[in-house]
Amino acid sequence: MLLDRDHTRTTFRKLGRRLSKLSTRPLPECVHKFRASSRRVEVLVADLAGKRSRNDTKLLKQLARLRRKAGRLRDLDVQSAALRSLKIPQQPGRKSQLMSTMAEERARRERKLVKALSKKAVAEVRKRLKRTASDLEIPKNVDPLALAMRGMTQLELEPGAVNEKTLHRFRIAGKRARYIAELADKNPEATRLVEQLRHMQDVIGDWHDWLQLTERAEKLFGDVQDSALVAALRNLTRAKFRQAVHSLTETRAALGDKRPVPITSLGRHAERHSSVAAGAVA
Repeated sequence: MLLDRDHTRTTFRKLGRRLSKLSTRPLPECVHKFRASSRRVEVLVADLAGKRSRNDTKLLKQLARLRRKAGRLRDLDVQSAALRSLKIPQQPGRKSQLMSTMAEERARRERKLVKALSKKAVAEVRKRLKRTASDLEIPKNVDPLALAMRGMTQLELEPGAVNEKTLHRFRIAGKRARYIAELADKNPEATRLVEQLRHMQDVIGDWHDWLQLTERAEKLFGDVQDSALVAALRNLTRAKFRQAVHSLTETRAALGDKRPVPITSLGRHAERHSSVAAGAVA
């Protein structure tokens, strides 16, 4: 399966436009689209290109640095939306307090990102983008679909357990594999793989967002006995964990791995509630 060259050129152009929008005003949608576009460019340069120039290496470092700063905003945006959706009648003031704390942190993070996106910095990144796009050489025999499948099927589960680290590792690998598969010419097999990986990524990502939100609440309000909000978040996060493991199981089966996914832990929060973990395994 050959590489879609038009898609490749479009990927670089989109990142240039989204970088400019992000530097003007880092709204949640702009932050998300910049991060996704930068990862797609990274896949082209780091995973598919036959060789990497000095300019390419510097570009990847600059994009990674900006993506980390943008990622901190993205985390806060998603977690704030999740918290707003949580209906809990007890201690309403604590939900408002957590929302306010996150809004203040986002404002601080936004100022840091805007500072990093100076006119000079943006101009330099755009210049490197243009040079990389012009000089990029991808071997003609590269098969994005095969490469994406290999990236997932070669990823091994840790012996005897699925935990937070395992899920996060599969989510990152799935995201990268999905971006590679998107570069293939359109056909039913490629479309199917992209949808499978997107679904897994979304479900595991949803669990991870709630986990981070729970940890924020714990840091602010303490343990379950101290806060009904923390108790509700922990219960929801455990349910999200089970959904994430189920999604991982489905994806591995669809890719040809029929082995069951063993669960020995629902993560750090569930370790204190062994009866819940035992029920999840059953």
